[in-house]
Amino acid sequence: MNLITGAAGHLGNVLARELVRRGEPVRVLVLPGEDTSSLDGLPVEKVEGNILIPASLEKAFQGVDTVFHMAALVSLLEEHAPILYRVNVEGTLNVLQAARSCGVRRIVYTSSIHALARPPHGVPIDETLPFDTQNPAGAYDRTKAMASEAVRQAACSDLDAVIVCPTGVIGPYDFRRSEMGEMFLDWISTPVNWLIPGAFDFVDVRDVAVGHILARDLGDRSETYILGGEQISIPRLYSLVKEAIGSRIRAITLPIDVAMALAVLAEKYYRLAHKRPRFTRYSIETLLSNSAINIEKARRRLSYQPRTLAESVRDTVAWWMENARKTRSTVRI
Repeated sequence: MNLITGAAGHLGNVLARELVRRGEPVRVLVLPGEDTSSLDGLPVEKVEGNILIPASLEKAFQGVDTVFHMAALVSLLEEHAPILYRVNVEGTLNVLQAARSCGVRRIVYTSSIHALARPPHGVPIDETLPFDTQNPAGAYDRTKAMASEAVRQAACSDLDAVIVCPTGVIGPYDFRRSEMGEMFLDWISTPVNWLIPGAFDFVDVRDVAVGHILARDLGDRSETYILGGEQISIPRLYSLVKEAIGSRIRAITLPIDVAMALAVLAEKYYRLAHKRPRFTRYSIETLLSNSAINIEKARRRLSYQPRTLAESVRDTVAWWMENARKTRSTVRI
């Protein structure tokens, strides 16, 4: 039996789909009252629980062979550090303890490329980099690093666990409108868009889901594997979207200093309007930072083979154009 925490999210529901496609049994841990429409039609067993309440995990973890721990909280604002720590770190510790108590064979932990130390430009980002628990870039980065280090230490002690670090995830089945999904939707539906300079490494959600299964089956205990795709500039990514929809959407690229000034105002607006932050100083700094990702370890050890970004963008745009009405913007901090 496979158990997925955070299964109703973008990556979680795609992993569930892939496991079901392979004929494997799937159990999903969902919050009480959580919207699970992203899992509609899938033959999965739903068990309610909360990674912040250890006693609620026992039923879900009983008889499980592999736990894919994906449940996490994302925020681009430093002020949310306390709740990020509770969910991302304390929640992961609770998952590890539940796995011990119930005799789970293997844990696949979904970390993030942001959990690794950020080297300067010119230095490839690979698995030799440590998890940076003191990362000044943001609380999300630090808490994912802390959780990753906790999983690694458990794997070196009494649990069989592997860690995967996806880069920027895009792709279909984004029913809850992830940050990248919202961006794609904006680009598709708006005649003129404002772009931020910079670049990042983006990967198809379907390839990341397969990468998790490969890590389960082929990954070495306590090892980390980066699941990346291709590095691309934001203007070039926009061009791929434009080509995919075949329309005359236009974009204006903001100068860095203007973008930073607007980001400060945007963050204040998000706080006052209680809206999910998207355009922030953190997001700009991320796009300007080193994103030269090396995925050779995953290619070599796991036979991980991500598809081209052009193919992923075409499929993503097609999915959004057909399914946008079925999605909804979720409330996130």
